[in-house]
Amino acid sequence: AQPEDVDRAVRSARAAFPGWRDLKPDDRARILLRVAEIIEEEQEFLAKVESQDVGKPIREAALVDLPACWDPFRFFQGVVRTIDGRVLAMPKTSLDYVRREPMGVVGMIIPWNFPLHIACRKGSAALAAGNTVVLKAPELAPLTCLELGRICLEAGMPPGVFNVAPGLGEVAGAALVEHPDVNKIAFTGSTTTGRSVMRGAAGTIKRVSLELGGKSPSVVFADADLDRAVIGSVFGIYLAQGEVCSAGSRVLVERRVYDEFVQRFADRARRIRVGLPHRWETQLGALINPRQTERVYEYVEIGKSEGATVVAGGIRPSEPELADGNFIEPTIFADVRNDMRIAQEEIFGPVVVIIPFDGEEEAVRLANDVRYGLAAGIWTNDAGKAHRVAHALEAGSIWINHFGVYPSEAPFGGYKESGTGHDLGLESLLEYLETKNVHVNIGTETADWYAG
Repeated sequence: AQPEDVDRAVRSARAAFPGWRDLKPDDRARILLRVAEIIEEEQEFLAKVESQDVGKPIREAALVDLPACWDPFRFFQGVVRTIDGRVLAMPKTSLDYVRREPMGVVGMIIPWNFPLHIACRKGSAALAAGNTVVLKAPELAPLTCLELGRICLEAGMPPGVFNVAPGLGEVAGAALVEHPDVNKIAFTGSTTTGRSVMRGAAGTIKRVSLELGGKSPSVVFADADLDRAVIGSVFGIYLAQGEVCSAGSRVLVERRVYDEFVQRFADRARRIRVGLPHRWETQLGALINPRQTERVYEYVEIGKSEGATVVAGGIRPSEPELADGNFIEPTIFADVRNDMRIAQEEIFGPVVVIIPFDGEEEAVRLANDVRYGLAAGIWTNDAGKAHRVAHALEAGSIWINHFGVYPSEAPFGGYKESGTGHDLGLESLLEYLETKNVHVNIGTETADWYAG
């Protein structure tokens, strides 16, 4: 899409806004529920498209991604009829109340790693709030976003309410961010691009919510169930080839179980089946493109040069059919210091660093010693310790004895350079609503300030 195409989409959304805003809440809810139903009905087809477009295993797309696509629509269709304001305590001569109103046209810019899921979790909230949407689909993986546009129409959504414009970020994305008729931008992507979005939106003082990068820790204490901690931490980094903003790419392990944990982690990682995405048995698919693949291999070399030890992976799979593709074996670095680049910078691939710590205080210090604050995992059988550490960690989502869970009911957002605002949960709905105060004089007199 070129700037003129984006302008056409915005004008379409602007024209559709009054009708969608004024639609009865139960009618809006019915349409959103139908979107969820169609996504579920087309689960197999959409999973195939997502797998082919992104490179993730078909099994993962079908069993992880797709349920996370229809569920936000189910959640927010139930919330539509609960949007309310409040009446404030006032003297008997006054009535004062707060209204929640939709913003207007919401521009959404989403990444290529979970295009359908992120489009659904942002779009469902914005639509439930009564806004219309222009979605800038990722240039590297636009197909399921286009399918979502079709599904919205099939569900009975009026034309112009949900618009999709695939295109380059610096062209279509910039045009959307700077458009004067767009009221809000919801962005998911890198922290660097997030800064550009904020600068671009400043010209028209748009509301902006940003879900950005991460370098999330999984903190394993010696009293944890190590089997569970290994299973959860392996899932936390290797899901979607590690191309996940909240991936558990730093695993912090209490020193007295460090060697045992590293060995168990490596044994499990080596059993992960790397393969072609369309095969059901594949557990780790292809990276998005050669550029990203080269970037991941560059970080492997950086880690080696910094003195870290490659415990597993860091090489291409040995199978001939994978030799020339965008593949890398699940990679593990040990003997890592938290100040190394591989421990501080977002790699966005199946590469994990495992760092030892001594005690609760050092665990918290190391976990917080990055510029990001998106998510964190805690593994311990001590409930008091779990909650103390959860309260001390500078991250928006904390998982205790778990990793990588995103219920539609729960807000997801970051601290520090991981962003502003939230997806999912009731907090997400508020991201797409304006707050209006109305004060009414219900008495019989009006104060005459200038009398006499």
